[in-house]
Amino acid sequence: MQNLQDKTIKELAKDCRTVEDVHEMLKGLFKDTLQQIFEAEMDDHLGYKKHSVEGNNIGNSRNGYSKKTVQTRFGKTEIDIPRDRNGEFEPKIIGKYERTSNQLEDQIIAMYAKGMSTRDIEDHMRDMYGIDVSPTMVSKITDKVLPVIAEWQSRPLERVYPIVYLDAIHFKVRKENRIINKAAYSVLGINTTGHKDILGIWIGENESASFWLGVCNDLKNRGVEDILIACKDGLSGFSEAINTVFPQTEIQLCIIHQIRNSLKYVPYKQQKELVTDLKQVYQALTLEEAELAFDLFKEKWGKKHPIIIRSWENNWLELTAYFKYPFEIRKIIYTTNVIEGYHRQLRKASKTKTVYPADDALKKIIYLATVGISKKWTMPVRDWKSCISQFAILFGERLKTELS
Repeated sequence: MQNLQDKTIKELAKDCRTVEDVHEMLKGLFKDTLQQIFEAEMDDHLGYKKHSVEGNNIGNSRNGYSKKTVQTRFGKTEIDIPRDRNGEFEPKIIGKYERTSNQLEDQIIAMYAKGMSTRDIEDHMRDMYGIDVSPTMVSKITDKVLPVIAEWQSRPLERVYPIVYLDAIHFKVRKENRIINKAAYSVLGINTTGHKDILGIWIGENESASFWLGVCNDLKNRGVEDILIACKDGLSGFSEAINTVFPQTEIQLCIIHQIRNSLKYVPYKQQKELVTDLKQVYQALTLEEAELAFDLFKEKWGKKHPIIIRSWENNWLELTAYFKYPFEIRKIIYTTNVIEGYHRQLRKASKTKTVYPADDALKKIIYLATVGISKKWTMPVRDWKSCISQFAILFGERLKTELS
């Protein structure tokens, strides 16, 4: 058997001089093999072999061929599919090799989701399948995701979320022959089982109380009745909006963002010392201890950096909300690292794009990347059992239905 196989390979390869010749030889071999399989399938379908007298007067017979071009790993191949007079024959093998438009579209969408540029997709489809895919075609194919995005953005949500994180990630989008900065505002919820979920993404130019009011009302209309703690960056207008829609929600301003903003006003040589002093404030064990540490901080730095002092004083209630909770809850709400990690993953998926042609193009890549990222969120956040036990005691009736 091995000798026969070796002999066959030598005979097939004798006319090959280049890699392209080998490719064409394999393409021809594939076509001939597929053709023989078709004939065998037709024999099995009719119950007799070609030209056999057994087929006389049985009510069905061969009826020529129909040509079909299929895409294979060897490129485009034209094959002849046998037909029967009753039109009942369907080749079984063709499904394994043909590349239907849906399959190609799925591949293009998958490549788009991984952040591949239009040129990369074009090159890949040409190399693998011999197909020319233009940027316009890629856009039209991925546009089929837009109704799915609309459905996802309006899907029903859970009644209560113990923790919700809010943050923004910025992109450049073309608008009326200008390139402008736009933000994708993300809302990431932690449900009662401790699992992460992106509740929605809203794209806008300027955040304001009215913008966030629309976001909060959207969440409420989709079934959210209560949010226990909302963790945010310094989002303008958010506090007013959430207090209007979810008046019982506690708001925690991200400590890390507050520190970063403070350092903008501090010379490099002073930054290390100032951060060391701030640690005495935000790493305090109790709110009273934090207040005493902040008084000392003001005495030392107040004259040099009054802007920093004023900022911490203005945001003190939201900066220190976490002190009323136990350590297990504190460490997951004092910073928005959870949602920032999600945004870092979005950056990886969008790094090949410097400017998006429109909002829809931005929505597509964010949604597709989000679907891929969310598949990895199979485990609850760390120490969630301890957290939810604490929530059950602290928030009582507000969580009773969800935990019963």
